[in-house]
Amino acid sequence: MNGLSTILIVVGLFLLGGIYSFAKQKMPKGLIVLLSIGAAMCLAAGVLRLDVWS
Repeated sequence: MNGLSTILIVVGLFLLGGIYSFAKQKMPKGLIVLLSIGAAMCLAAGVLRLDVWS
């Protein structure tokens, strides 16, 4: 596990917390969808960069 994968996973989890917070505050759905896409991309990139696959 290298530093970049850790950072990407942490940022993805941070964005997931933002999604939860924005949904509770009844923010616009477009913003929540955009945040969801960013969180999914960060988490996917972080998991794919892990060194456990080789």
